[in-house]
Amino acid sequence: MKKINLDTWIQLIGMLSVVAGLIFVGIEMRQTQQVALAAQQQQRASALLDIIGSFSETDSPISWLDFVSENFDVSDEKNKALGENAAYQLWMVYENDHLQYELGLMDEEIWLSKLAAMRYLFNRCEFQAVNERALTFSSAKLTMLLGRPDDNKCD
Repeated sequence: MKKINLDTWIQLIGMLSVVAGLIFVGIEMRQTQQVALAAQQQQRASALLDIIGSFSETDSPISWLDFVSENFDVSDEKNKALGENAAYQLWMVYENDHLQYELGLMDEEIWLSKLAAMRYLFNRCEFQAVNERALTFSSAKLTMLLGRPDDNKCD
């Protein structure tokens, strides 16, 4: 039986150490990415909570459910201003969501629910002026993805 040289053993152990180190670094990078994604989701949730909280800070508080209702009363100037501000803030969150999705940092299922929420806001007649203004500052891809508002609905 042929004896293996001591240098060969040292090289083999060195290569195995390098491979083990690379595997460890890969695992650490994945964990770091997951922590970063969780932090981003927390920031988006915090921004949404701030938007929702603004509805209770008015002289006559209204419910978030009132805002998302199709019967939201915009005849009251305070309600209208509050709703328009919330809509504009939501577009800033949605723009970030779109970017996260484009970069592959958001699951398809979450993206589809976000897209449904975007389309709902996009087709709200009482916020068409805000939607159009906010989308002029958004990426062209997002604007194309949303299409045109349902013109018949807003007559």
